[in-house]
Amino acid sequence: MANIKQQKKRVGTAARQRLENLRYRSTIKTLTRRLERAAQEGKADEEHRELVRVIDRAAARGALHRNAAARKKSQASRIVSGGGSSDS
Repeated sequence: MANIKQQKKRVGTAARQRLENLRYRSTIKTLTRRLERAAQEGKADEEHRELVRVIDRAAARGALHRNAAARKKSQASRIVSGGGSSDS
């Protein structure tokens, strides 16, 4: 544990940021599963837009690497188009 006051503050800040990043990643997984269900029903347009928006926001704030974000968006578009597998 840190002894220095500023480092104690940083530990708290890092913990909050870690939880926020976890929320982004979890939301992306949830929206991806929701998109897969919607694609089977043929109503994936709105779900896809929402997923891409969350992925872009996560990448912009650093919760997700930009290449990982691009990969997830590509997977999402493949789910919508009905081509390829989504086994990741």
